Parts: sequence; C-alpha cells; structure tokens
Amino acid sequence: MSEKKKKSLLKRILLSVLAVFIVLVLVVVGYVVYVFATYYRLEDNIALDVESKVSAVCDADGEYTIVSWNMGFGAYSDDYSFFMDGGKYSRAFSKQAATDNMTAMAARVAELDPDFAIIQEVDINSTRSYHLDERVFLTEKLTGHTYDFAQNFDSPYLFYPIFCPHGKAVSGIMTFSKYNIESALRRSFPVETGVTKLVDLDRCYSVSRIPLSNGKTLCLYNMHLSAYTSDGTIATEQLKMIISDMETEYKAGNYVVCGGDFNKDLLGNSDEIFGISFGDVTWAQPIPEGTIPEWLTLVADSNAPSCRNADRPYDETDMVLTVDGFLVSANVEVTYSAVVDEQFAHSDHNPVIMKFKLK
Repeated sequence: MSEKKKKSLLKRILLSVLAVFIVLVLVVVGYVVYVFATYYRLEDNIALDVESKVSAVCDADGEYTIVSWNMGFGAYSDDYSFFMDGGKYSRAFSKQAATDNMTAMAARVAELDPDFAIIQEVDINSTRSYHLDERVFLTEKLTGHTYDFAQNFDSPYLFYPIFCPHGKAVSGIMTFSKYNIESALRRSFPVETGVTKLVDLDRCYSVSRIPLSNGKTLCLYNMHLSAYTSDGTIATEQLKMIISDMETEYKAGNYVVCGGDFNKDLLGNSDEIFGISFGDVTWAQPIPEGTIPEWLTLVADSNAPSCRNADRPYDETDMVLTVDGFLVSANVEVTYSAVVDEQFAHSDHNPVIMKFKLK
C-alpha cells in the first residue's frame, strides 16, 4: 500500500473514531439534560384519596395493633443484593419473583391481622418491579381495610447498570385502617439540593386522620426518610419536620402514632447489640441526641434486626440493624412491641409490630 493510501486510510479511521466519540458525548449530554429537565417535586399539602371506605368508628377505649413494613418493591428475597448498596442486581430477579415476594408479604400482614398497617416502597409502575401495581397485592389481602396511597418516588429512567438499567421507578407509601379515615394528607419532606436529589425524589410523609369515639382524632403518620444522601443529616431535618407537625396535633389534644423506615439506627448501638460492626454508613447513624422531645417516645426493639444491608445475599455475618419503629405521643400507652423475625425472606426489612392503648 502506498504512503498516500496509508495516510488516507488513517485519516478515515481517525474521522470515524472522532465521529463515534462525538456521538457518545452527545448521548451523554442529552441524557444529563433529560435527567435534569424531567426532575420535579410534587407540591406540598396534597389531599389524598381514601379508598374502600369503611364506617367503623375507632373506640377511644380499645387496644389496637399496628404493623409497619418496608417491602423493598418486592425484589429483596434473602438471596438478593442491590447495586446501590454495593450488590449485584438493579431489578427484581423476574416479574414472577416480585409477584411471589409481594404475595407472601401481603399474606403475612393479613395473618398478623393489624388494625392499622403502614407500608413503604410499594411500586405502582417501575422498571425494577416489571411494572407491577403492587398496591393490588395488599388491597386483595387486607380486605375490610380502608387505605390511602402517597407517591414519594418518581425517578427519570436510570441507565445504570449499563447491561441491566435500573430504569424508571414510581413508588409510594400506603396506610391501611380497619376504621374510618376521615381525611389523609401528603406532606413533602425537604431533600438535598445537590446531585443526590436525583436519586432521592420525591420524599414525603402522610398523615391519616381517624376520628375517635371521644371526639378526638388519632393521627397516623407513615414515613420513609432519605437513605442515599451525602451524610445523613437531611433525614434528621425530615424527622424534625414531622415532629413539629405531630406536636401541633398533640397540643390540640389528639393522639399521635408515627411509624415507618427511619433510615437511622434506632437502637443507637445496633452494631454492639447484633455483634456486627458496620462503620460510617450514612443511613445507619443514630438519631442525634435532643431530636426527639420528651412528649414523644421512640419504640424500637432489639429482639431481632429490622433491616439488613443488601450488598450481598443474606447470611449471619451480614450488616444488620434496626431502622424501623414507631414514635408515640405521651397520651398513647404501648403495651407490646417487637420486630417480627422473617429472616429477611422476602424483603431487606423485617416487619415491626406494636400494640397500644389511648390514655
């Protein structure tokens, strides 16, 4: 081949490489523009629809059972690991696997027969759970309950991991009650303002107002605080916000029960209690001293851990702690509480249960 032809061939190769590079840059830039352009937050103070209404009035003199469970969008069987925790997978193993997990968890909640249930990470149209509407599994099992749903996550399509993208996720929290829910409200939490907001939208809590026979109201709060943040402080700010709201209700003479996934080490020393050191993990820090006022009681149990780190399939050496529990006002008497030890068979969280009376 002549020198002239060699130079011509080299030029064509370089131009081809440059063209591919430009296309890749344009794709990346276009994706970044798409992610930021589609970012939004739902407005604050959205009234929620109360579905399958019941007429039963809650007796102020009764004893009641509440269950809280983060169901992990139906993906987390005990052999599952999640890429954002350092694990392998970005979606449930299959649509059937997500169906099996949600079916089992919904049946378990029904078996516990709670008066109230607050559930987190319920997908309604997500790539990661094969677009299952997971509300259906719960509403079919928890017959006789009225319920409300608050959307707290709506992410743009995440093209990562490359060979099996996490995709788009639309998810929320659900509250169930055997007694009449007069109204329900969605409140928007503050979130971080940096790039992490793109994987932490659209955090919120809900409050369901349940009229009592004594003319007062049981205010039932359902929350899921932020996890994948820079240092964990935003979850503390979120907790302060919901406590401020609860204080208003308590001072008005109402009863307050709040539960969910705090994404905080509620025991303060889970590593010592369960014998596994886990270091400086942003979602596993204790609640800062002084955050919870005297008129509130934190209810968290150490009979079993409520959460595992999903960086690998579950075994006895995995990082575990208790991040799920309740807050109750001083006019609520707790008669029993525990972590229901499911050995993380269908979620990276175990359910927590509490019995209580209204003073």
